[in-house]
Amino acid sequence: MKVSFEQLKSMVVFAQIVEQGSLTGAAKQLGLSRAVVSYHLKKLETQLHVTLLNRSTRTMTLTEAGSQYYQRCRLIAEHADAANLQIENLKNEPVGLIKMSCPVNVGLELIVPALNEFKQRYPKIDIDLELSDEVVDVIKQGIDLAIRGVVLHDSGLQATKLATMATCLCGSVDYFNHAGIPKTLGDLDKHQWVIYQPSRRMLTLYKGHRDYKVSLKGSMMTNNAAARTAFVVAGHGLAKIPVYDAWPKIKAGALQAVLTDYKTPDIELYGVFPPGGAGSKKLRVLLDHLKDYFAKQLTTLTL
Repeated sequence: MKVSFEQLKSMVVFAQIVEQGSLTGAAKQLGLSRAVVSYHLKKLETQLHVTLLNRSTRTMTLTEAGSQYYQRCRLIAEHADAANLQIENLKNEPVGLIKMSCPVNVGLELIVPALNEFKQRYPKIDIDLELSDEVVDVIKQGIDLAIRGVVLHDSGLQATKLATMATCLCGSVDYFNHAGIPKTLGDLDKHQWVIYQPSRRMLTLYKGHRDYKVSLKGSMMTNNAAARTAFVVAGHGLAKIPVYDAWPKIKAGALQAVLTDYKTPDIELYGVFPPGGAGSKKLRVLLDHLKDYFAKQLTTLTL
C-alpha cells in the first residue's frame, strides 16, 4: 500500500493521540480542532481496515495492531523533528520557540532575570515560560525545558545540571526577639518551623564528617517556596531557605541566618528536556546561558 501525503499527516496525528492520551490533548498539542483529529483517526482505521484504539467515554487503549502501528508513526514524527533540528542548526543565528516550565520562586528570582539577558543576546528565540510548583508532564504538555530541583530518574527524560544552590537556616529578627536565637542543635527542638510540604519533616545538618537529624514541627505549611520565605519573614518560625532568596532579606534586616557553622543540604538545579532535545541549537544556547548566569550570580552570594 502506497502511503499518501494525507496519510502521513494522519500518522503524525495518531502518534500524538497516543502520546497525549486523548483526542482533546492531541488537538491542543497540534493546534487542530478535536473534530479534525477524530477525522484523521477514523480515516486511518478505514484505510487500514483495522481498529487502532478501543475507545469508551472514559478510557482509550491501544489494540495490538494500534500498538505496533504507533511505533512506526512515532518514528516518522521523530524523524521529521530531527530534520527540522538539523536545518535549525545550520542557521547562523538560532531561532524558534522554547516552551519552558519552572517552579514559581526560582523562576521569579533567577530564571526571569536570566531570560531577560538571554533575550537580548538571542532576539529571534521566543520564550513561553510557565511558572508552576507542580511537576509537569514534559512530553504530554510539549515542554522543551523544565527547571527542576530533582531529576526523575525513571522518566525517560534527559537532564543537565545547571547549578548548585546553597541553603541556610533563617528566622526573622522579630521571631528571635521573642523565641530566642538557637545557639546549639538542641535549641532547635524548642522552635517552630515553617513547613515546606514537598520536603520531609526532617532536616539533616552537617558538621565535619557527621550529620545530625532535626525533626520539624510547626503550624504554618505551604507547597510554595515564596510563601515559605514570606511566612518566615512574618515571624512564624525557622526554615531552610536558598541563599539566593535569603541573602537580600538578610541584608535588609528582615531575616537572620543561624547556626552557620553547620551546613544545610544544597539544592541541585537541573534542566530537564525530552529525548533528543540536546540536538536543538536554540536549546543548547539557552542551557549554556543559564549555566553561565548561575555561575556568576550564585558564586557571589556569601553569608
